Amino acid sequence: MGGPLNQEIAIINSNSNATPFVLTQTSRDLSAKEVPVDQLEYQAYESAPPEVQDRMLAQMVGKVYETAPVTLQSSLLEHLMRPLGLLALVSIANGTFAKIRFRSSWPDLRVQMADAQNVQVSDVIALVDRVQQVSVEALDGVAQILAASPLMASSAAAAVLVAVLVNRARTRIVSDTYPT
Repeated sequence: MGGPLNQEIAIINSNSNATPFVLTQTSRDLSAKEVPVDQLEYQAYESAPPEVQDRMLAQMVGKVYETAPVTLQSSLLEHLMRPLGLLALVSIANGTFAKIRFRSSWPDLRVQMADAQNVQVSDVIALVDRVQQVSVEALDGVAQILAASPLMASSAAAAVLVAVLVNRARTRIVSDTYPT
C-alpha cells in the first residue's frame, strides 16, 4: 500500500473571511481506534479561532434543535429569545421571532409548539449568532436545558454541545477570576 490515507474535516465559517482550518487524521490513527464524529467535532471546536468557534456553536445549537422534540424546541427558543429586545427579534429571520414574541403573553415568553415546529434550523442559527453578540453567558442555560432533558440523553450532538458550553463557561469563569 502507498502512504497513509488522510481523512480531513474542514471547518469553514461561511459568513466571514476567516481562514478555514483542517483537522487531519491518518488511516493509521483510524485503524488503531475509530474516533467518534462527536469527539472530532469537539476537538475541531476547541482548536478553532474564536470567530469560527462562535459560528460552530451556532451550528451545533441548530443541529440539536433540528433533532429535539418539539417541547424541547419550545424551551430552547424561549431561552434564546429572552435576552433579546423586540428590535433585535424583528431583524432576525425576517421577523419570525418577533411574530412569536407578539403572540406570547407579555412579559412572560411562551413559545407555542406550532411556532417551534415552523422555525427553520437556519433561523435558529441566526438567533444564536445574535444572542452571542448580546451576551456570552446567554448560551450557558442551553446546556442546563439539554442536560435536564431525558429525551436528549442519547443524542451525541446534544452531548457535544453540552460539553462545549460547559467548558466554555468554565474557561470564562477561570479567566474572570484570574485575569492575565
